[in-house]
Amino acid sequence: MQSSVIIKCFCNNSKYLPFYASKGASGADIFADIEKDELLKPGERKAISSGLKIEIPEGYEAQIRPRSGLALKYGITVLNTPGTIDSDYRGEVKVIMINLGTEDFIIKQGDRIAQMIIAPVTRADFRLESNLNNTERGEGGFGSTGS
Repeated sequence: MQSSVIIKCFCNNSKYLPFYASKGASGADIFADIEKDELLKPGERKAISSGLKIEIPEGYEAQIRPRSGLALKYGITVLNTPGTIDSDYRGEVKVIMINLGTEDFIIKQGDRIAQMIIAPVTRADFRLESNLNNTERGEGGFGSTGS
């Protein structure tokens, strides 16, 4: 097992501190910390407050991803998945949720709305070149390797 990374957290309510729901979980659950229920109509999107602020060590990022149960049962997902939280961001973590289902969906205080993955970051050095090496695939994209 890989060693732990310390993520310093501040949250309005300590019971909404992210946590891993099982021993093998790679994503820590994120909760809604909202003053009143939020109604998400089909096709609607909203930024949902978590009340959470985090300090991520340099060289890491947090990725916000959907919860599979919400996606399968209700068509609720995270719109910009995975959402990236950079190590120098100190504002509140908000989750951009969208209702892709056919029914209204209500988000309540304390609901588990997303999961957070902590991942190492590799930064690239970008260089301008006059040409690129050829490959068998070439410029084929959008289904060019099969459906």
